[in-house]
Amino acid sequence: MRATTRLTGGLAVLTAGLALTACGTTTTTETHDDAKLSNCRTSSLKWTLVLLGKENGGSRGEARLTALNKGPDTCVFNGYPGIEIHNGKAESIDGAGHGHPASIPLAAKATVTVDVHYAPRGTKGAGDWCVRQGEAVLWAPHDSDRIVVPVLDRHRKTTVIDACGETLSLAPPHHAPPGN
Repeated sequence: MRATTRLTGGLAVLTAGLALTACGTTTTTETHDDAKLSNCRTSSLKWTLVLLGKENGGSRGEARLTALNKGPDTCVFNGYPGIEIHNGKAESIDGAGHGHPASIPLAAKATVTVDVHYAPRGTKGAGDWCVRQGEAVLWAPHDSDRIVVPVLDRHRKTTVIDACGETLSLAPPHHAPPGN
């Protein structure tokens, strides 16, 4: 059984202004600069998935997914990224976010971060649907291209994620401070 509950991201948000006058009608429309930007592409981002350990000593595991814009132009990160952790070709756990996160303009060399929460194997209530893997399949919102990246520990050494349940819970994407 494969979990497939993943939101595909929100629609681009356009900001429009409308001005009406009492004598006659004048309409002006302004579009937000983000609307002119193209969506970030999987291949134009440098992806990293780092395990952070258990959240505040609790029962949920934490990881951080980052995407660095390695292209020369600003793009818009518009929604949740795709993430799948596979157990070979059989079981997988997919990432899922809630709602429609804000669009994030991502300048060249800027980074977007998504916090990932999961139930580690052996955690009370984790169930027996688990995957253990040293890599993840990732993709940008609204892109069909996929990329496989290694799972890293805090010291940037390869490791494995041992996650259980139907989904990895994704927090809304946000800008990461430089050097993160």
